[in-house]
Amino acid sequence: MILPGSHSQSLAARLAAATDHDLARVTYDQFPDGELCAALTEADADALAGTHAVVVASTLTSDAHLELLQLQDAAREAGAAEVTTVLPYMGYGRQDEAFTPGQPVSARAVAGAISAGTDRVLLVSPHEPDVADFFDVPCETVAAAPRLAEPLPDDLADPVFVAPDEGAIAIAERARDAYGAGTADYFEKERDYDTGDVEISPGNTDVAGRDVVLVDDIVATGSTMSEAIDALHDREVGRAFVVCVHPLLVGNARTKLERAGLAGIWGTDTVERDVSAVSVAPVLAEFV
Repeated sequence: MILPGSHSQSLAARLAAATDHDLARVTYDQFPDGELCAALTEADADALAGTHAVVVASTLTSDAHLELLQLQDAAREAGAAEVTTVLPYMGYGRQDEAFTPGQPVSARAVAGAISAGTDRVLLVSPHEPDVADFFDVPCETVAAAPRLAEPLPDDLADPVFVAPDEGAIAIAERARDAYGAGTADYFEKERDYDTGDVEISPGNTDVAGRDVVLVDDIVATGSTMSEAIDALHDREVGRAFVVCVHPLLVGNARTKLERAGLAGIWGTDTVERDVSAVSVAPVLAEFV
């Protein structure tokens, strides 16, 4: 049975359909004192006894983290024989080290809490792959980058798939390979240590007249992407598209990108936004 967190209801439904699992009826309540309660119906709790529970919950907020822990506990309380936790997007996953003395390693802290209530974790395209090592139960990472080719137009002109930096070139290459045409490159960054400004350019690739697909795992504030699009337009590219696994798009990110002159922006449903044009359910179904 698939148990959806409140931020992953559409993905959970698609995963239930892809795996022929039942979709649990979960309620998300809040008590007058502000405390939350994510719970199963009595009928679903009875049906879950002795079976496999799959909790699907992106932890976009601190409340979402608590919902996830409650759903894991509800599955245990109902007598589930096995609990698998799917983290389409893992909040705090980018805080994988203490950047200054006295800071917590937040990814380790939340991984430890999640591990206590599950037998296994599936983690979709984490920004820092090593966070999988923080879990105390088996944790597998699921690559969603190939799904990013699906919403792209069929008529891209000699496309270039560009990653935000050299370390992320693999995600651009996976999207390129799935699309079946084009080349891959990454942005080079030069920092002015006097001003702190960062200048970015798409490597040495000639992009004039070519369609460019900017590929990243996460688009959060949109600042880096909008600067990248500006740099591409300075090089007289054809069309510029953005695809990402996790379309957080916080604050005015969408406005920044639209003002930069995008031909299209799409993401997956690990974070459910209006740009979530493709689902990761098919790739997750292979692991559930």
